Amino acid sequence: MKKIILPSLLILSSLLLISCSGGDNTSETSNTSLLPKDVQSAIDGEKSTLTQELKNTLSFMGNEERLAYDVYNALYQQFPNINQLKNISTESEYKHISAVQLLVRKYIYDENDFTNLDASPLGYKDTNISVMQAGVYDIKSIQVLYDELYAKGINSEQDALEVGCMVEVTDINDLNEKIEIAKNSSAKDIEAVFNFLREGSYNHYWAFDNGLKNKGIENGCCSLGTIDGVNYCHNEYPK
Repeated sequence: MKKIILPSLLILSSLLLISCSGGDNTSETSNTSLLPKDVQSAIDGEKSTLTQELKNTLSFMGNEERLAYDVYNALYQQFPNINQLKNISTESEYKHISAVQLLVRKYIYDENDFTNLDASPLGYKDTNISVMQAGVYDIKSIQVLYDELYAKGINSEQDALEVGCMVEVTDINDLNEKIEIAKNSSAKDIEAVFNFLREGSYNHYWAFDNGLKNKGIENGCCSLGTIDGVNYCHNEYPK
């Protein structure tokens, strides 16, 4: 299991919303109705001035949310009794991808605006989420990570729930960093979206924690302990 998670989802850099050209250009017309009003209002507001570092956070976080969406959907096909996988992917991660996709449309012209891609761009800036190819990414390390997470998750229901804990903790760790970058740039719209993502990840962590406890794993996500320097026990997370 130690090979599965790196200390940060820097490997989860840029897989989703990273270019204008290529892919299916079907628009996601329902994005606006999916999001909380304050989040949509922030997205629709005045543009911020983005550094290159901040631009790269958009591809990073959009892709991170897509990885979560993909792996949860894939594991739900194996374990349809784990409702957390379905509910989180279809009701939350879908919205998270949509929110970041709208920011990408707001700020990004094409894949050349990002400097954190190391594979052929997928062209998903204007692609409907439902037709994005699951489990295929334009960052090589992301592809490796997805494959490893999936390989762990399909072993058992417990492993699938543990993968959920691992994804959400890593997501929160990265969002903490990206929110600070947005704050330092006074990018209120990006900060609002990233806070929205983090609030969701807190909820998801506790959903997977409860799932493990309901299966007799007394310590829930904390049973994972620390792997490769990443602590997966976070009783301090808001509930």
